[in-house]
Amino acid sequence: MLDARAIAALHDQLTRDWHLSVEASAPPSDNPAFLERVARQHRANFDLWHTEDEARTPSSTDADLARVKRLVDRTNQLRNDLAEELDRTLLAWLAERSLPDAAAELHSESPGLIIDRLSILSLKIFHTREETERTDAPHGHVQRNLDRLRILEEQRADLARCLETLWQQTLSGSRRFKLYRQLKMYNDPTLNPAIYRKPAVTAKN
Repeated sequence: MLDARAIAALHDQLTRDWHLSVEASAPPSDNPAFLERVARQHRANFDLWHTEDEARTPSSTDADLARVKRLVDRTNQLRNDLAEELDRTLLAWLAERSLPDAAAELHSESPGLIIDRLSILSLKIFHTREETERTDAPHGHVQRNLDRLRILEEQRADLARCLETLWQQTLSGSRRFKLYRQLKMYNDPTLNPAIYRKPAVTAKN
């Protein structure tokens, strides 16, 4: 059901394809439906990354920043919703097998949240590798980014192993995880006082 190496490889494949504007799809798998959900969650991170880059463009106007901020909020909400969906899918699969064991030790981070972190690391690795290939970079830039790339790849390998270990321990009944809802408040007009205490501005004739 869950293969950390396949997830990391899918993240990298999709990141490359989307940067080339190639229509990407999940590779063959014993569980293509789950990898399709992984791909959708990664797309939210991909879009969020590049939307936030837009906000840092020096020539951005106030109107540009306001538009990008709203888009960032919506995309970040989607990103979190899709990470939760990954956990719901895994827990539904486990429930059919009377897992996780309610008596097992609880893990503090769910697979969906770990997969989200792996997704972001894939994007960091891709863009850091781009920096190592720049021909117009100042002295020392390439070496600095080669060092960063080594750290990022090591961190991702460690995190993928942690995900694999958590999943195997869950299957064996020695560990469990829960769905941790993010319960974001900023997008909810009934929960964000900046919204419900201030009526929307209407255009004047």
